[in-house]
Amino acid sequence: MKIEKYYVETSKGKLQYNISGKGKPNVVLINGGSGPIEGWMKILPEISQFSSVFSYNRFGVTGSDKPIENQDGMTIVNTLHETLKVLGFEPPYLFVGHSLGGLYANLYARLYPNEVAGIVFLESSHPKDIKLEEFEGKAVKTINKMLKMLDSLSSHKQFDEVNFVKRTVSQIHQIDAFPEIPVFVVTGGKKNRMMPEEVRIKRQDNQLELLTLSKNSKHIVAEKSGHFPQLSEPRVVIDTIKNCANEINELAHNK
Repeated sequence: MKIEKYYVETSKGKLQYNISGKGKPNVVLINGGSGPIEGWMKILPEISQFSSVFSYNRFGVTGSDKPIENQDGMTIVNTLHETLKVLGFEPPYLFVGHSLGGLYANLYARLYPNEVAGIVFLESSHPKDIKLEEFEGKAVKTINKMLKMLDSLSSHKQFDEVNFVKRTVSQIHQIDAFPEIPVFVVTGGKKNRMMPEEVRIKRQDNQLELLTLSKNSKHIVAEKSGHFPQLSEPRVVIDTIKNCANEINELAHNK
C-alpha cells in the first residue's frame, strides 16, 4: 500500500503527514525513533475503515524538514499539538505510540489530559527503560558511544530525539497526573537473542508497570512478534486499536 503524503507548515518547519478514513475517535499514530509513516502500512487501511487516522514523519525523517532545535519530549509533543490544531484534526484522540512514541503519548496525556481519550502503548518505551543500559555488555556500550560521537558531527543529528531520551523521561516525571482513560499495552512475546535475559525480564516488568497508569488497562501479548507487532502481527494491533476505540465511544455515549 502506498501512503499519500502531504505537507503542513508549522512554526518549526514543514512536516509530512497523512490523514485517512472517517469516524471517531480520531486516531493519532506516533512512530518510534526515526520511524517513517510507512511503518504503519499494514494496519492503516483497516483502521481507516472505522476511524479518522493521522500519521506523520517527525522532523529529520524522510521528507520532513531537518530539526532546528533539540528534539526532546516537550518539543516533540508541542509540535504535534500545534500540527493537529493547524490541520483541524480535533481531540479527543486515541494515541498509538510505538517504542519511543509511547513516551511522547505518555507525556502528551499529562500535558493535555482533556485531549486524550485512550492510549495503545505498542512495544512502548517505559521511563524506567533508560536504566536497562546498565545491564548491557561493554561492546554494546562502546558502539553506542561511537554512534553518538558520529551523530554530533552532523548539524541536524545533534538535535536527534535519541540524544534526549533522558530529558524526555525527566519531563514525564515532572507531571504526576495521568488521565483515567483506557490503556492497552501490547508487548511482543518473542525473545530477542541479542538481549540479555536480565534485561528482558526487567523490560517485561516495565511493560506491566504501564498498566498501572490507569484502572482501565489491558495487557496483550503479541506472541509471534519482537519489537514491531504492527509489521509481524498486524491483526493483533488492529484488533487492539479497535477495542480501545470501542471503549472510548462507549464511555462517551454513557456520559
